[in-house]
Amino acid sequence: MCRVVDLQQAVLARNDETAHALRAGLAARGTTVVNLLSSPGSGKTALLEHELALARERGVPVAALTADLATENDADRLARSGVPVKQVLTDGLCHLEAGMLARHLERWLPDPTRLLFVENVGNLVCPASYDLGETLRVVLASVTEGEDKPLKYPTAFGLAHLVVVTKTDIAEAVAFDEAAFRANVERVNPGVDVLLTSVRARQGLGTLLDRALAAAEGAPPHSPVMARQAGHGHEHGHGLGHEHGHEPHRTPLPTRS
Repeated sequence: MCRVVDLQQAVLARNDETAHALRAGLAARGTTVVNLLSSPGSGKTALLEHELALARERGVPVAALTADLATENDADRLARSGVPVKQVLTDGLCHLEAGMLARHLERWLPDPTRLLFVENVGNLVCPASYDLGETLRVVLASVTEGEDKPLKYPTAFGLAHLVVVTKTDIAEAVAFDEAAFRANVERVNPGVDVLLTSVRARQGLGTLLDRALAAAEGAPPHSPVMARQAGHGHEHGHGLGHEHGHEPHRTPLPTRS
């Protein structure tokens, strides 16, 4: 008799167990994780560089871990902020997993570190399904990506605690429809905050750091509706096998107590 095993469910279950342990361990040492997800070229590295520098100016102990398939370009940029930075090369894997993050934090994460910003691989598909032990999950999209981005990637946007729009200084030039974008975000994640930012125009800068610090102090993040809804269609690209056509049931990302 053959037993059919849903490999995707098994991998996610194992990852969630690791993420839970990692979250608890980091909380015990006073560290809160912020997971940043976006498509390539969204501008998240530029925004993160500014937020890290601002944290250093304020005396907030922060660090950053950035993941890419290749090159250390983003780590070099983030290091200009003057805070500890670590580059993770995934060797072709399109996302980080909790176990990978835990291994890379061993003997590296400075003590004390109040906030750890994780710049996930540029991809809105695979990373969306993997809890990294974060307290705050942020999804970014630039004004050049189109107002329907949340509808195309409902898992990523549906699990976000905060949605950040970048490059608003060119919104008019690309005819970005802010109202339509907000409406589409609301469809997949009712009530989630949408933050408008521009590094060039210095719009909304510092707000991401403020939200991260609030989460570190125990402020509850937005509770994502998709985490409570089974049966949603979703996007895959991680090669785990996905003959199934439904979103595996996901529990809300725990908040720090």
